[in-house]
Amino acid sequence: MRAIEFHEYGAPEVLRLVEVTAPRPGPGQVAIDVAWAGVNFADVKARAEGYRVGELPYRPGLEVSGHVRALGEGVGGLEVGQEVAALVAGGGYAEVVLAEASAVFPLPEGLDLRTAATLPTVLPTAHALIHEVGRLRAGETVLVHGAAGGIGTAVGQLARAAGAGAVYGVASTEAKAAYALKYGYDEVFRPDTFDEDVRRATGGRGVDLVLDPLGGDTLRRGLGALAVFGRLVSFGNAGGGTPWQVGQAELYGQGHSVTGFSVLSLAQTAPDAARALTERALRTVSEGAVTLPVTAEFPLSEAAGAHELLGGRSSTGKLLLRVKD
Repeated sequence: MRAIEFHEYGAPEVLRLVEVTAPRPGPGQVAIDVAWAGVNFADVKARAEGYRVGELPYRPGLEVSGHVRALGEGVGGLEVGQEVAALVAGGGYAEVVLAEASAVFPLPEGLDLRTAATLPTVLPTAHALIHEVGRLRAGETVLVHGAAGGIGTAVGQLARAAGAGAVYGVASTEAKAAYALKYGYDEVFRPDTFDEDVRRATGGRGVDLVLDPLGGDTLRRGLGALAVFGRLVSFGNAGGGTPWQVGQAELYGQGHSVTGFSVLSLAQTAPDAARALTERALRTVSEGAVTLPVTAEFPLSEAAGAHELLGGRSSTGKLLLRVKD
């Protein structure tokens, strides 16, 4: 089978198309013939700096859609040939991947394979940020960094569906801001002035919830944009800065709280909770509450092009690799 690997860290060009033996599922595993693979910023960080990489060579890819190829011992509730989406712990950029059965989801009626490949990381993350971790209540205000990205577009729609009083975004360009406004946002601010813009838009009050995938200085400024009793959820360190720290001095004065979330970590430490979260999130698609736009697709052999586009921070929405025509 064909797969994409890298044998050293570096620019997108380190991604290699290789021929390898198709894996067979072990107990509790499912082998999937991949039709589409999602491209995530975590894949870019893995290739560039070894994020979540155990050893080299490494095969990136965290989410796929396709057909069940084979079932390992003890796996029930799935059938060979069935259309599924899956969250995988690496290896998604390949014609065949292995996934734990707990992270494989039959497609709801009406959901096509191309759209399904956008879901396993983005949608559960967005759902958790609004509901399980962010605990947004009707009438509250929310600020979302990366509003034009895959998670950002889903969060904007989920926040609106949850009855948010106002949904504010942050995007780096006018084009990204215009894109985000199509997906639930009332206003979209620029990274260098978002904290001042929040105070202006809310009459000095601040927002009830900040969702931050960047970390570092952006996170610290986000704390300053919170209303009294506001919450901040950190779900990444895409800015690449020193990991943030926060303590009593920052939190006690106005009753602020800081929490964190990673769907990959949840799947590893609490797979049953991750599965229940994903099933809840998938229902929002089948019910029509959320649409996840695919804005670019590349054949598997051109994975480097997808990484270049995503790593250049110029993309919007979701990027996919077309593994099988």
